[in-house]
Amino acid sequence: MTAAAASLDPRTTLARPDLAEQALEGIVRAASYRAVRPMHCVAPVAELHRDAVPGPHPVDELIFGEAFDVLETRADQVWGRARRDGIVGWVRQASLQDGAPLATHCIGSTDGDLPLNALVVETGDPTGLTPIGSFAADPVDVAERLLGTPYKLGGRSSLGTDCCGLVQQALYACGRAAPRYADQQAALGQAVASGQARRGDLVIWLDPDEGPWNGHAGFMLGGDRVLHAVGRLGGVVIEPFADADARHRTAISTGPVFRRL
Repeated sequence: MTAAAASLDPRTTLARPDLAEQALEGIVRAASYRAVRPMHCVAPVAELHRDAVPGPHPVDELIFGEAFDVLETRADQVWGRARRDGIVGWVRQASLQDGAPLATHCIGSTDGDLPLNALVVETGDPTGLTPIGSFAADPVDVAERLLGTPYKLGGRSSLGTDCCGLVQQALYACGRAAPRYADQQAALGQAVASGQARRGDLVIWLDPDEGPWNGHAGFMLGGDRVLHAVGRLGGVVIEPFADADARHRTAISTGPVFRRL
């Protein structure tokens, strides 16, 4: 393994000891290398699992229109990487079609058949669609439109979301970079002292024992409140920051971090 390979995140690196994407030849060691095959999601959402045999919870989701670069097929599952947020995993092949068409519009609503930020190619009347390159102004405004969305661990859409998926989709709607997991989101923007946090700042409780998500994330609101997706509360809610802090702070945690975008 090279020094560069040692720094690669396995959650976003399309490589195993037996197989890796061709672009990683000379960077990671594998028995063979292969070019990826572009496909795209044709279901409203499609679960992305760590293993070829799906577990109880996905590690991510594809949203309609998103590209997925496939490296291997086993039975009805394909292994590859989601091009939009970079997460590697297995997806049902029936949820995908060949190619990665260039979208002309995205879904800007939160109550349609397709989820927020779905990518579409519109050749007819684009009424109700948002042209690619046109974005919302405020991630918190977007997140507030998702209040009441059901909680789904591994979800990242207006049909069901976890905490980091909520942050990611609100940022996507505003044309901002948006990684998938809490530790990645904790590297966004600039650090802010807890006493200076304001509306729109990210608040993240890091927890290395919490699986691939590595913690919990949400948006600060004015008046010491937080907007986030909480499994115990059933979905996307607003609650006092003190209540959220008491729930998500762990024994090994130094407390939440705040990031200003």
